[in-house]
Amino acid sequence: MKTLIIALKEIKQALRDKRTFVFMLAFPIVLILILGMALSNAFSGNVELGEMKVLYKDTGASPALGGYWDGFVKTVGQGNVHFTPLGEGMNGQEEVKSDNYVAYVELGNEGIRFYGSTKSTIEDNIVQGMLTAFAQRYNLAASAMKTDPAAAQAVLANASAPHDIVKETALQADKSPGSIDYYAIAMTTMIALYAAMSASSLIRGERSRNTAIRLSAAPVSKSEIFAGKIIGCLFSNLICVLAVVLFSKYVFKADWGDHFGMVFLVLLSEVLLAVSLGLGLSYFFKGETARSIVMIFTQLASFLGGAYFPIGDADNFMGAVTNLSPLRWANVAINKIIYSNELGAALPAIGLNLAIAVAFLAIAIISMRRREAL
Repeated sequence: MKTLIIALKEIKQALRDKRTFVFMLAFPIVLILILGMALSNAFSGNVELGEMKVLYKDTGASPALGGYWDGFVKTVGQGNVHFTPLGEGMNGQEEVKSDNYVAYVELGNEGIRFYGSTKSTIEDNIVQGMLTAFAQRYNLAASAMKTDPAAAQAVLANASAPHDIVKETALQADKSPGSIDYYAIAMTTMIALYAAMSASSLIRGERSRNTAIRLSAAPVSKSEIFAGKIIGCLFSNLICVLAVVLFSKYVFKADWGDHFGMVFLVLLSEVLLAVSLGLGLSYFFKGETARSIVMIFTQLASFLGGAYFPIGDADNFMGAVTNLSPLRWANVAINKIIYSNELGAALPAIGLNLAIAVAFLAIAIISMRRREAL
């Protein structure tokens, strides 16, 4: 009962602190809005392409090639790619250099000559790929004509029509985070780790206010005080984390997926890690040194963990360093849960968080037992 009273006192004290409201609530919400709006283009996987105009000229192609070329142009023209015959007095290459057309094509007895634009590389590659596919199909038919004319006619009959010879399978999920979605997760895990700063003042604050001796003399055991403070700090920080999650979900419309129970467990384990880390370091270092070390660690972990910008997979030294950040493995686990439905991805993150939390709690407990007071 005494433990719960102490915990409730810690929760009320934390929530009444205006600095807690500003730092743990307003700060991440503002960062989600600013970074999510400023870097929205970095998370867009769509490329909008307008009309692609291509000039072409028949310089004496064979009747067969010319006939099937007309069918190809007619079929492709139903989309965004439009082929236009070269007019009198026009220079195809100069038209492409002037950026009036994406490409210029010449058909002759020797085949197809393609002149692309360096100013529109995406459109140029698309048109070049289409022409390459057409040329390969026509060459296949020409080779088949020598041995099996019937098979050649079947190939040429579909030269310009869609076919299912090549089937595409996407290796990446269609569902991916937008900028707001990404920073809602990143800021939430960052604020969860910032619980280490408030935890570093749990016992040190009692010493600086000269209340540690009074608490030791009170009819409350050190274990009850210790447990009450940890529980209170854990729940007060967890309330702030959940407030950021709910605000981002219902105001910014961030996607938190359909398995919030597993996401919550990852966040809970990270808050426990942060509280244990801050408390353990407050016993290991004296005075303001512990708080300074916690501040440096949280900033480095946030930077390396992808709180301010996305960090892709890397196999080099930098990749190994980023994997040391608690934010890194928490963000990876939550993203896999939300966007790949990999619930098992939570287990390594939770296991690491709990293992580190137990280690720092052991340091704090052993150090507290060696002291006469807190």
